[in-house]
Amino acid sequence: MTVPINLAILGATGSIGQQALSLAEAFPERIKITGLAAASSVRPLAKAIIKFRPQAVSVLSATEAKKLVDILKDLGLNKSIWPEIFTGSDGVIQVATLSATQTVLSAMVGRAGLPPTWAALKAGLKVLLANKESLVLAGELIRPMVDQIVPVDSEHSAIFQALGGSLTGEGIRRLILTASGGPFLGYSKDELKGVTKEMALSHPKWSMGPKISCDSATLMNKGLEVIEAHHLFGVDFDRIEVLVHPQSVVHSMVEFVDGSILAQMGPTDMRLPLAYSLSYNSRWPILDDIGSKRSLGIQPLDLTVSPLTFAKPDREVFRGLALAEAVGRQGGTGAAIMSGANEEAVGAFLAGMIAFDKIIPVVEECLSLLSSEKVSSLDDVFLADKKARVLAKEIMEKNMVN
Repeated sequence: MTVPINLAILGATGSIGQQALSLAEAFPERIKITGLAAASSVRPLAKAIIKFRPQAVSVLSATEAKKLVDILKDLGLNKSIWPEIFTGSDGVIQVATLSATQTVLSAMVGRAGLPPTWAALKAGLKVLLANKESLVLAGELIRPMVDQIVPVDSEHSAIFQALGGSLTGEGIRRLILTASGGPFLGYSKDELKGVTKEMALSHPKWSMGPKISCDSATLMNKGLEVIEAHHLFGVDFDRIEVLVHPQSVVHSMVEFVDGSILAQMGPTDMRLPLAYSLSYNSRWPILDDIGSKRSLGIQPLDLTVSPLTFAKPDREVFRGLALAEAVGRQGGTGAAIMSGANEEAVGAFLAGMIAFDKIIPVVEECLSLLSSEKVSSLDDVFLADKKARVLAKEIMEKNMVN
């Protein structure tokens, strides 16, 4: 008899959260949803409540909570089976640490995902980590608890699988993270000046949320993944390499000291690494193939479609990658400064306030004006993040005035 995983999803209405819920719907005998956390997308959250009957949910504020209640009433859900509704950052932590929960999918975007991830780890829960900022900002603090983490990012899941479902391995020479190159592969600096929001969000291979899509377009996302890999696998930066692989078939590789390279390949669908993280070192039948009892729309990989190519990234045009690598090597609160400034700059670009090619310069200026300090607690991380956000806004406002 299959014992289901009691799962809480943080970021339930985002791209990763929705894909996780599609797996929960396809495998009800394997996954039981205990908690859901969202920000302000209350209508899809209400639909998920009706379908999965979680014990508790969390939304951004009392305003969203009232909207959620009104929708549940309109949809006719019997009040006796309503979940407990929490609000704010404390509410997300409540959902992340429910007594009935065994596993937490941390899929919130940005710094907001760190406190509930930290709380879940401190509570001894298994964390399926899709929020890379948790390790980028607080990797030095989380490292002692890293054995509770199963990576969800396709690159880190690939390395995890190549290491046999482990965060360590004997004889590793280097980790090779692959990058699609994003929608602007081959662009010059001048060509990046004319980039629009629609262009930046049109990723050629992956379906992701706006912030991560934009980070992928600047290659900042890959830089964050380098820092994440350093903390997750305990490998120094000199042994982490990035290669551009436009086909996105090989999701990452591990090279060993004897010259052997193990690569993990698969369709470009986040439900594959999600399913692996949920099953943890086993395999669920999620492909639409002969004899499949479930239809998830995931087709087997066809290796005959095109040749597989690999190339070094252009760090001159896409400075975000080199910037993140340098910040990672430095350690301390520099990563929090970079991440906070980047979140503000990306948000401003998506709001039409700054040009695409100004995102990384804003981050660079923040890093030049704020010093990196030693990380002793989460308070150090949050303070650095706050200072960076305030400074980034000041820089952007000044540039817009000028």
